[in-house]
Amino acid sequence: MNEKAARAYRAFLEAYGLDLQALGMEKTPARVAELYEVLLSGVGRGTKEIWGEVFASDYHGLLTVTGLRFHSLCEHHMLPFFGTADIIYDPRDGMVAGLSKMEKLVQMLSRRPQLQERLTEEIARAVMDDLRARGVFVRVSAAHLCMTMKGDSSPDTKITTVRGLGTLAPGGQNEARVLALLGGIDGGTTDVCTEE
Repeated sequence: MNEKAARAYRAFLEAYGLDLQALGMEKTPARVAELYEVLLSGVGRGTKEIWGEVFASDYHGLLTVTGLRFHSLCEHHMLPFFGTADIIYDPRDGMVAGLSKMEKLVQMLSRRPQLQERLTEEIARAVMDDLRARGVFVRVSAAHLCMTMKGDSSPDTKITTVRGLGTLAPGGQNEARVLALLGGIDGGTTDVCTEE
């Protein structure tokens, strides 16, 4: 456990007038410090380390992995946002990664202070660059507690961000195939980037 973080969190709670001993919260700072070691375990890690072996295959179609659940911390308020990521990629020359690696990628990138838009971009760039894919399309849909807890939106509000690169960039020849695989783009899409 990070003792410095535990001391800082104790000071933070006490700054709001909480008597931790009287409230039975003496161990809360240590528990929070231990939790944040997990929640921030992606800080300082690079994506290349998660892929392991890339496999040659005879497959020459699109690969789709959907419903990858994640939770992250909004960097503006350090409150959770959580949801799912969907990844479609076009392997170069039939070279594919183990499908469980996509979940590991999403988990690593989400375990750091994040913005949903950046998370979407980082997932797309990692698949494109690390796997040398011909194209990638990523959709992230999430609920943000910083919005709902402040009362800015209803609890069922979700934000959807998308990013397409290479052969799967929006407006390209594969756009209809991508949207069909995902069942369309649902929710409040914030941006559909068209570069590359």
